[in-house]
Amino acid sequence: MNYTGTAIVGAAESTEMGKIADLTMLGINLDAGINAIKDAGLTPADIDGVACAGVSPVEVSWALGIVPKWLDGTIVGGCSFMLHVRHAAAAIAAGHCSTVLITHGESGRSRVGFLGFGGAGRFSNYTDQFEAPYGIWGPPTTFTIPALRWMKNYGITEEQLAMVAVVQREWAAMHPRASYRDPITVDDVLNSKIIAYPFRKLMCCLVTDGGGALVLTSADRAKDFPNKPVYVIGTGESSETPMVSQMDDFNYSRAFRTSGALAFAEAGITTDDVDHLMTYDAFAHTPLFALEALGFTGQGEAAAFVAERNTAPGGKLPMNTNGGGLSYMHSGMYGMYALQESVRQLRGISPSQVDGVEISVAHGVGGMFAAAGTTIMTNREP
Repeated sequence: MNYTGTAIVGAAESTEMGKIADLTMLGINLDAGINAIKDAGLTPADIDGVACAGVSPVEVSWALGIVPKWLDGTIVGGCSFMLHVRHAAAAIAAGHCSTVLITHGESGRSRVGFLGFGGAGRFSNYTDQFEAPYGIWGPPTTFTIPALRWMKNYGITEEQLAMVAVVQREWAAMHPRASYRDPITVDDVLNSKIIAYPFRKLMCCLVTDGGGALVLTSADRAKDFPNKPVYVIGTGESSETPMVSQMDDFNYSRAFRTSGALAFAEAGITTDDVDHLMTYDAFAHTPLFALEALGFTGQGEAAAFVAERNTAPGGKLPMNTNGGGLSYMHSGMYGMYALQESVRQLRGISPSQVDGVEISVAHGVGGMFAAAGTTIMTNREP
């Protein structure tokens, strides 16, 4: 197992979650950032690097009184924060900064100070020209394209898709902060409102307000902080196309495969070494694409893998143990919440704690399979 030389020493979500009508997007970023800095036992004066997506790192730095030596405003959708971790690790290793704050905050539900993806409310000029005129616009319609082809080619059933939501609700039931905790059945999912075939409402991510933040520093300083450090051992990032219609193949995500392969190679591990997995679930099929792309299952086998309860409580690969974007939280860019749950599991403090977690993978998607980011972490000391 390899180490990047970087550790997460602070992690926290926003004070309120779900509906936050009295804070703007910037305000939620600041709230989460302050919480993470306190979690690390630091003050803003100790931070010299800032990264965020959706709002400017210049705004965050100024509002918190940080004098940064390094900034990152990378925004490629929901996996942006996995990329920030990767970039921060590189910056710390290069000596550009010593302690990095990564923040996230969105008013996805209340829309207070909401600017939309990239501040412009659109994904790409290409989609405006070549997809939107034909009625393909936004996640519910665009994500159906690869989902339907994949289902047809591999015989994936709607019942199997529904099981993703059912299993993740079981995990959410253990989390006091989860948006939805009541148990659901396959029939409940299939009888919920149709949004865009094959997606029913309970197969679609939530729309909420919330945020989170991380503090990273060099691994050799990690033991100087009050909470159990989480070491970053592998990272990856990639992109494919801003237009879902132009994917390399509708049966898999090339960006997922590239990002995951980079992270696993850097970490020097295989899927057999992974104890816990957090993977973006904007819709019920996205974690299934991730299971296949990262190599946890063969191509076309992930739906059966989940339906057989391998990712459920007590299963051999605990996945999305906070309930995911389908039941826990999804304010627009979910990647930060996946990272937060990986950190909690590795610290041993998650409400849905899994015994013996030593290696966790957090994998995210940006846009409609447009980008990907993968972060592999451990609590084993280097």
